[in-house]
Amino acid sequence: MIQVGQSSVPTFDSLSEVRILHEPSVYLVGRQRIDSGELDRFLADHGVSWQSDTEVAGEYLAEAAGRVCYMSFAKPRPGGNKTYLHHILEVGHGSVLEHAAWNFVFTGCSRSLTHELVRHRAGWAYSQLSQRYVDESVAEYVEPDVIAQNHDLHALWLDAIGHAHQAYVKLVDKLAEYYKDEPDKTLRRKLARQAARSVLPNATETKIFVTVNARALRHFIEMRGSRHAEVEIRKLAIKMLQIMQIEAPHLFGDYQLVPLPDGTFEAATPHRKV
Repeated sequence: MIQVGQSSVPTFDSLSEVRILHEPSVYLVGRQRIDSGELDRFLADHGVSWQSDTEVAGEYLAEAAGRVCYMSFAKPRPGGNKTYLHHILEVGHGSVLEHAAWNFVFTGCSRSLTHELVRHRAGWAYSQLSQRYVDESVAEYVEPDVIAQNHDLHALWLDAIGHAHQAYVKLVDKLAEYYKDEPDKTLRRKLARQAARSVLPNATETKIFVTVNARALRHFIEMRGSRHAEVEIRKLAIKMLQIMQIEAPHLFGDYQLVPLPDGTFEAATPHRKV
């Protein structure tokens, strides 16, 4: 029997090859570093010395970029990096936030979600799982909460997923036979999978590697962390925010999590559209 709920651990139905997911996973896999020697050389060439009090490279670089604009290294105002970046957010000098960037891997996301995600272009880079090369015969599917919480809707959804999944598996087998005269085994598999994937639904789970700068990520959080956003991508936005509030609190600490009637949260900040 399938068990539904909010667990991020996949569950199994009577089709042992199908796994149902309800939560995205976010992995922060890369961050910047400071080349302090080169930064000090730049400062020395201009007769000043300066050092930020943050150990977060993204916060450090955003401050350095802002100070280059006014060459304000010699007499920084008191309060350190936190106060400096708070002022940046207040005045909306968002361009300096574009110098801070992180790398993530998202899993447990539906193709519906990534169709929306990749609309965010400026400040983002993407590398997504290829259905032409990756076999989906042992697949995962993302079920919307509103469907999972209702027995009849869940049964209808599961039936549709099951038929699509079985059609994919059969098509791959038959297409492999169709292309049996192709001597390149890798190409033969690709040709079969790229045609068979046409029956897979938007619910199909995918994995995507992303790189994003702080300004673009703030825009994403405000757009997709809103109560008006689709629920699945809102969950992703909130998870990213929670990670970044620990990772770079001077750049993301101004957001508050506001509980919503459906048990999820939205992100709110007094410094929108920085």
